[in-house]
Amino acid sequence: MARAKATKRKEQISSAATAFNAIDKLLWQPGSGCSGALDYMEQSSWLLFLRYLDAREEERQLEAEMVGKVYEPALKQALRWSTWAYPVKADGSLDENAILCGDELIDFVQRTLFPELRKLKDSATATDTIQYRVGSIFEQLNCRFTDGYLLREVITLMQPLKFQTEEDRHELSVLYESRLGEMGNAGRDGGQYYTPRPLIRTMIRLLDPEVGERFDDGACGSGGFLCEAYHHMREKAKNDPKAYDILQHHTFTGGEVKPLAYVSAQMNCILHGLETPTITFGDTLSNKIADFTERDRVDVIGANPPFGAGANKINQQNFTITTSETALMFMEYFIAKLKKGGRAAIIIKNTFLSNTDNASIAIRRMLLTRCKLNWILDLPAKVFTAGVQTVVLFFTKDGPTVDPIRYYQLDMKGVSLGKTRPLNERDLAEFEAMVKGEITCDGNTSYWTVDPATIDLETYDLSVKNPNIKPEVRATAAECRAEIQSAYAAIGELLKGW
Repeated sequence: MARAKATKRKEQISSAATAFNAIDKLLWQPGSGCSGALDYMEQSSWLLFLRYLDAREEERQLEAEMVGKVYEPALKQALRWSTWAYPVKADGSLDENAILCGDELIDFVQRTLFPELRKLKDSATATDTIQYRVGSIFEQLNCRFTDGYLLREVITLMQPLKFQTEEDRHELSVLYESRLGEMGNAGRDGGQYYTPRPLIRTMIRLLDPEVGERFDDGACGSGGFLCEAYHHMREKAKNDPKAYDILQHHTFTGGEVKPLAYVSAQMNCILHGLETPTITFGDTLSNKIADFTERDRVDVIGANPPFGAGANKINQQNFTITTSETALMFMEYFIAKLKKGGRAAIIIKNTFLSNTDNASIAIRRMLLTRCKLNWILDLPAKVFTAGVQTVVLFFTKDGPTVDPIRYYQLDMKGVSLGKTRPLNERDLAEFEAMVKGEITCDGNTSYWTVDPATIDLETYDLSVKNPNIKPEVRATAAECRAEIQSAYAAIGELLKGW
């Protein structure tokens, strides 16, 4: 029996993976409107989303009837996948006479489907309804297909995908995550969609969010932190329906300004079992932190905010520290967003620790005076494919920082990270064990502490300076010349004997 179930599961994985690979190949062809990994992700995501909605419609109806609620379909019949994409007869077989193909299919998608789906945002009865979410998603998307026959092939490949069980969704989530990883490797712009999952999982385990706590990521990208936090919290209350409702409806919030990342986050959360996170499309930095009330604040934050001088002057007015560097603005946002006693783990460029501009110094001062900075994890340069060197800051909003700040410098021991050898959880196991107190830090050359009382109050410099590693001493130019001259002299003496 167990062997049969394992065989069936293997076949499902293989089938889904085969379908995804075949879809990728089709999206390379002329007529898909795609020119790279980001386009492929966009076009497959909107189709996958509509396929998922249709597959879950029957389950939603049963769920509503079980609790005595009036069932409201997510989409009206004409917009459902089973009507326009894959119409079926009473026996469940494809109705060949009703399918749309070629120009007729493209015309329907462009002129009817997308416009009608976008209208759902305005007609929805509330912002937490599925209709509002659908409208918000399709407001940011476009159908790039120009060849209706190619689109028909993609639909045919997507039709057999299953979403009914947790196992089905897990296998699809793994495949979807692999596509997100490919987006992360798609040049400099791709990195905003993908933070290495081993790093996120380690951060979430150390944050250890509990059911009943609110979790936020105001720069959520493709939703990695939200998905992993949901898994972590769900495992703690797997058979508790009340806890499940809390996690689905009252726990997760996020924000994302890039349309494709926003759509990817929605789809990624759904496939991971988190169906109703409150992810806001728009610029998180447009929120004025002075207006935050206790209801706005959260217990836990995990994030990898974007960096770069991209903030507009209007948004800069929402903060107390003037800067156009988005990562610095997000740091002030996160500190303001946390409740007293709340905790955060934030990925940021390591130059944040030492930059001498006024804004960087002011944010470091804010961090140390309002929060307890507990750990700084220094990561190797190739953790992110763009080669940016980063650190992870672990802090609690219960300052000021008076206890020693603990540093850990991840030593890959000569292993070169990259696409073929990405970061894995084993690489971070020692650090995680240290933070949890499972192993001693004494004598470990990757670990050291800094007494906050010794920090320069003019610069608040927090640079990674490992005292256990002696800096390489290089000879001066004069010393090199002297050594060369000595060598020539010695050679000359030897030659005299000839």
